[in-house]
Amino acid sequence: MLAAVFRAVSAQAEIYAWRDEHGRLVLSKHPAPAGVSAQTFAVGGTDAYRTTAEGPAAPLTMGRTELQNRLRTVIDASAAEQSLSADLVRAVIRVESGWNPRARSGKGAQGLMQLMPATAAQYGVTDPFDPEQNIRAGVAYLKTLIDRFDGKTELALAAYNAGPGAVEKYGRKIPPYRETQAYVRKIVSVTEVRLGPSNRIYKIVELIDGREVPRYSDKKPAGTYDLVTSR
Repeated sequence: MLAAVFRAVSAQAEIYAWRDEHGRLVLSKHPAPAGVSAQTFAVGGTDAYRTTAEGPAAPLTMGRTELQNRLRTVIDASAAEQSLSADLVRAVIRVESGWNPRARSGKGAQGLMQLMPATAAQYGVTDPFDPEQNIRAGVAYLKTLIDRFDGKTELALAAYNAGPGAVEKYGRKIPPYRETQAYVRKIVSVTEVRLGPSNRIYKIVELIDGREVPRYSDKKPAGTYDLVTSR
């Protein structure tokens, strides 16, 4: 077990090891704290070994290639479930967290897609640092924002960064916040996201004299509809 852990991390960073007050071996990317007990977490399902990296998918227990493959699979599946571009999701992760599963912002956002605690709870996330839970919730939230702003991806991205209330406050436009405008530009620059009005066509079916008659519109209808085309 211990040899496997060291093989997984040997190519990634220098690893420090020490025994904690319970005699358990602790592996970390940082030296042992002087006179202070470090917060540690179980490695690989056993309490015999510990790490200072939080979460069930700590990079210390997973090789880099394995982690990349896992993230690619989760992103592709989550994007497909929400009918979003996987490249868009990857761009959001890149800008939000730099691909760090344990990223935490000064405002409290957590994980790969930097979920705020309230958003994580809304989407049933029990561990925001677990890549799979974080990505699935983040993608679902992004899809909700895209639908809310009538398919205008740039507004959804602005809402993801500044909050949907800010976008509504400024007349459903990208808020004049330097951080938010730079955020949208960064993602647009590495994806094929197009700015401007939506080209969505909606289909509804009306029952007339016992016959189903399809109707089409570029305005989002109330009630049940099918999305025929979307940019």
